[in-house]
Amino acid sequence: MTSSDETARVARGHGRREMMHADRHAHVQASHHTRADLARIAVLAMIERGLEPAFPGALLDEVASITGAAEDADPGIADLRDLPWCSIDNDDSRDLDQLTVCEQLPEERLRVLIAVADVDAIVRKGSAVDDHARRNTTSVYTSAVVFPMLPERLSTDLTSLNPDEDRLALVTELVFSSDGTLERSGVMRARVRNQAKLAYDAVSAWLAGEAALADAALRVSGMEEQIRLQDRMAQALRGRRRAEGALEFETHQPRAVFENDRVVGLEEQAHNRARQLIEEFMIAANRCNARFLAEHGGASLRRVVRSPERWMRIVAVAAERGVALPPEPDSGALEAFLASERGRDPVGFSDLSLVVIKLMGRGEYVVETPGTSPIGHFGLAVTDYTHSTAPNRRFPDLITLRQVKALLAGAPAPYSGRELVALADHCTRQEDAAQKVERRMRKSEAALLLESRIGERFDAIVTGVTAAGIWVRLLSPFVEGRLDDRVSGLRVGQRLRVRLVFTDVERGYIDFRLTRGNA
Repeated sequence: MTSSDETARVARGHGRREMMHADRHAHVQASHHTRADLARIAVLAMIERGLEPAFPGALLDEVASITGAAEDADPGIADLRDLPWCSIDNDDSRDLDQLTVCEQLPEERLRVLIAVADVDAIVRKGSAVDDHARRNTTSVYTSAVVFPMLPERLSTDLTSLNPDEDRLALVTELVFSSDGTLERSGVMRARVRNQAKLAYDAVSAWLAGEAALADAALRVSGMEEQIRLQDRMAQALRGRRRAEGALEFETHQPRAVFENDRVVGLEEQAHNRARQLIEEFMIAANRCNARFLAEHGGASLRRVVRSPERWMRIVAVAAERGVALPPEPDSGALEAFLASERGRDPVGFSDLSLVVIKLMGRGEYVVETPGTSPIGHFGLAVTDYTHSTAPNRRFPDLITLRQVKALLAGAPAPYSGRELVALADHCTRQEDAAQKVERRMRKSEAALLLESRIGERFDAIVTGVTAAGIWVRLLSPFVEGRLDDRVSGLRVGQRLRVRLVFTDVERGYIDFRLTRGNA
């Protein structure tokens, strides 16, 4: 779509908003949206984007016929159930894809094991469940309703690494020196048992000395030291990645907070130390699986972010802030700029992050084979990266799981090269569609939160100035909307005082006007 097409499209949308403004009083009086309305809007958004919001009958029949968790008599499957495994995830997460454990080795080396649920042991290629997962390719998360890639009986039970349950898993083994240098790695099938189901915020608060260790961890002998070992290793990995040019952004994706059926607030998920722990281990596991496939001559579905074609636009953004970036893409220089801006302007850093992310371009899936030049992941500053650690909720991870298992078993590859290429394109499109549904619903959630507050005044910051309009974000609550004023001279980052004049939950519209003293 050309820039003129986009401007015309936005202008048409604004025209519709103007007509709705004409009867704003009646709109406000009639506004009684609830969580059920958000769920209905989410279903429509799924259909609009080509995603299936419900499971077909044949799939449900297939799931009903499953008698229990997968079993496998293969003597080559290692028994690792006695290790102090733990899961760390969101408070409300029930689809547990991975477990982690660390072991101290001589000379301050650490052995890290990352277990990923063997979803393929139940969800066989070509089954009705697999066909649906292949169609949507991902779970879609909204505050009002979740559209899981797999039925809940599987994703939250039979294929989930739940506490005190024996489960089959694919385990990545990594041995690191004390500074995060990878010495060796490998992959194996194993039986595992989650000893403690933990949550990000509670673990992070404990690591920071702000809260006691959760009861689930206290009940397991040695779990306190286990978590500290994992944290120490993760921070070493994080420091090493950033030194090599990995980018660190800050983006806001607030979730609606409900009291019964009413939205009473928006909650931001902090990127805390426990999230960093899991993030670092998952990146390490993903890289290991990519290398394993390459070393064994297998094609792999890589997750890539290409070197930015719009790098000079990023250079211009930095120049506006007095920083000179090199003329050729350089992730190390970009990270140094981002780190400096994070310290200089912490309030506006999330907006800068979003600008740079958009200019870098979206991530995508591609097929890479040994001997070809890798595209790499510019944001992570690595050339060997796949998605392999969330097979309950991402189809590319299930593909990788099947490929690795086939190599371990000496079996034929589960996908042909042509099939992988088609799947890479399909997974990229469907992931993009899912992200658009989630963004769309965050707008409706914000509009629902504010629909009873027409006329109230808020502090805001300008986040976008284009030919199509001016966009502002409230400092609290964290909501973005259009500025319904014909004004010039405003600049991104400028602070304003605005008044809420219009919301439309069905379309996710929020409009503000400048208060006196700003014009």
